[in-house]
Amino acid sequence: MGQIIKLSDNAASRIKEIMSDSEKNAVGVRVSVKSGGCAGMSYVMEYLKEVNPTDELIEDKGVKVYIDAAAVMYLLGTEMDYKKEDFSSTFVFNNPNETERCGCGESFKV
Repeated sequence: MGQIIKLSDNAASRIKEIMSDSEKNAVGVRVSVKSGGCAGMSYVMEYLKEVNPTDELIEDKGVKVYIDAAAVMYLLGTEMDYKKEDFSSTFVFNNPNETERCGCGESFKV
């Protein structure tokens, strides 16, 4: 099996930045998927305070990202990017498993 998520250079740089600014007890960034949004599912990113033994650890470009075991099947092959625009900046998930995405880009369906 290939890597679950690949990070773009921008995403890795931004994660390094937010980890250096984070509370000192954060051990990494965790990505999960939750039900909700108009298309059915949405991505969740949060600081991880302690490692969950069932999470998958991805190490890419010097950054550690933990993936919720329940989200792995939805995220296989995804590239995580970070886009900065004039009025907003956000992590973007380029997920080949998506069959539909809502108009605002906040949620998706597989």
